[in-house]
Amino acid sequence: MSLRIERLSKTYANGTTALRDVSLTIPRGMFGLLGPNGAGKSTLMRIIATLQEPDAGSVKFDSGQAQINVLEDKTALRRVLGYLPQEFGLYKNVSAEDLLDHFAVLKGIVAKTERREMVGRLLEQTNLAGDRKKHLGGYSGGMRQRFGIAVALLGAPQLIIVDEPTAGLDPAERLRFLNLLAELGQQAVVILSTHIVEDVSELCSRMAIIDKGEIRLEADPLSAIAALRGRVFMRAVQRAELATYNASHAVISTKLLAGRTVIRVLADAPPGDEFTPVEPSLEDVYFAAMRSRAEPELAAALHTTA
Repeated sequence: MSLRIERLSKTYANGTTALRDVSLTIPRGMFGLLGPNGAGKSTLMRIIATLQEPDAGSVKFDSGQAQINVLEDKTALRRVLGYLPQEFGLYKNVSAEDLLDHFAVLKGIVAKTERREMVGRLLEQTNLAGDRKKHLGGYSGGMRQRFGIAVALLGAPQLIIVDEPTAGLDPAERLRFLNLLAELGQQAVVILSTHIVEDVSELCSRMAIIDKGEIRLEADPLSAIAALRGRVFMRAVQRAELATYNASHAVISTKLLAGRTVIRVLADAPPGDEFTPVEPSLEDVYFAAMRSRAEPELAAALHTTA
């Protein structure tokens, strides 16, 4: 089971290039797509979900039983797709239970007993069982997000796409949802599109970093982190010194910590006596990948993770 994206490009009528020659192979399991707002993540997700047409390229989904040409046979893909967009609307004067049942019918689940069992199970999984009779207009933002997750999981989809799914969720809800996705990833291809590094770091077996419509890195998160081990150093500097350090070092991030400006630098050896070696994180990988176009040494360091 896998999703294969080859040379996908999309430019909007206003001249904005959202995707530029994007190629990815996404296996079964959790796949994290990381990038800042406006990087092209949502455009890529909408194309995969058959809601937009690319200018060029192909998307094919292999379910293990059949291969679907996504751009040519949208109906076949929609039968096995679960999609949670970044923004979605709901009928406010309908209960969660009734609307989820309605969506189940639209999904083709016509047997009443099967539908009732599935609706009940999904409301339990998304922690909405106690509010199943409540109208959606009275739901909080986090509750509406969880309801959207339940809709996306109807029919046991083989390809699940979730775009910024943890927005509006409190820490407990976020952890519960990510664990649910990880469980579903044992039997499906799950794409988690997010700008939150922590959402990817522990649960995704593969990931890609996208910026300005281009893939900066595709790798196993743990291998990407390991590739930077022994090469990340930090020190506190004066804000007035930042420009100097940015010009003379491969600075991958700058953070204000306890009133001090702390920089993290990528180097083959300690850049100076005042630098301290630190254990790299996926955040270091992310920032290094984002800066790799401008700084060839960062690109070389990350190349081994692909």
